[in-house]
Amino acid sequence: MFKILVVEDNPLILEGICKMIDWDRCDGVLVGKAQDGDEALQLITDKLPDLVITDIRMPGKDGIYL
Repeated sequence: MFKILVVEDNPLILEGICKMIDWDRCDGVLVGKAQDGDEALQLITDKLPDLVITDIRMPGKDGIYL
């Protein structure tokens, strides 16, 4: 299974993405979600995800930096 992290600064979109995708069907498990680049960077260090789904423009470090 792939470990997946979702990063989005808009809470409604973040929750929508996390609930809309059938992670088991994608052979994945959601290991975390973050609302800004700084929080995401910490989760990347802690959880070591295989895949990061990220917004490009957000507070702190942007998606390009990640």
